[in-house]
Amino acid sequence: MLNKYARWIFAEPIARLAALLHRSNISPNTVTLTGFALTILSSLIIGAGYFVWGGLVLWVAALSDMLDGVLARLSKPSTFGAFLDSTLDRYSESATFLALAYYYTTQPQQRTELILIFFILVGSFMVSYTRARAEGLNIECKVGWLQRPERIVLVILGLLSGWMLPILWVLAIFTNFTAFQRIYEVYSRTSQLSADRNGKT
Repeated sequence: MLNKYARWIFAEPIARLAALLHRSNISPNTVTLTGFALTILSSLIIGAGYFVWGGLVLWVAALSDMLDGVLARLSKPSTFGAFLDSTLDRYSESATFLALAYYYTTQPQQRTELILIFFILVGSFMVSYTRARAEGLNIECKVGWLQRPERIVLVILGLLSGWMLPILWVLAIFTNFTAFQRIYEVYSRTSQLSADRNGKT
């Protein structure tokens, strides 16, 4: 949802930069790895407690994530590139939340945040898993309120604004809700397929 609007807002500058990189023979995988490196850098900054600076670096990393997709469409499609991008997305998100978890372990009065991060990690992995498992069954499953772009935007907002606790509550609840949305989506679609088959017999 947010991803759609973000792409619309940044579409023209991202497209121009992607075209420039394409003419310079810079591969989408290079951009993917650069974005991943920036995410690791932001995680180190966040873990040290510098949330605003970490949020700014994470924002640049998120723009890189948008850029590699546009550049990939300009270049020769690569199955490995798509796999690499998806895999590093999982590592990137994990690194960000692990950095937050590390920071909160140094703050004895902020245990609630640490517990919420564990729920967020479970929810974010289940959001990814439910889609991957559905696609393994040849069922497209992209529904849900808090997909990865939305989660990253919320984390960046929390880091820049200092409102991490309410943001973590939203993420903890709605990442898991999104996973259940996908479970219900697959249930609905498979039930309909079963009904259609039974109706034909």
